[in-house]
Amino acid sequence: MSYKETLSLSREELIRKLKDLREERFRLNLQHTSHQLESTALLVKVRKDIARVKTALRQKEMEESGNQRQ
Repeated sequence: MSYKETLSLSREELIRKLKDLREERFRLNLQHTSHQLESTALLVKVRKDIARVKTALRQKEMEESGNQRQ
């Protein structure tokens, strides 16, 4: 998922996506600890996707608070 794709999502969709990504990271961590995960690159990818979604959420919050002040 690219950053541009995250910006096109609504706030509710971003929150849902963040929840899904966190659940996926949890499952991948379990597989990694039990030595069943074949590619640890998936962990890095999911971690970066979580950061992108959190950044987009924060940006939307800042835009909303900026609009309310005007």
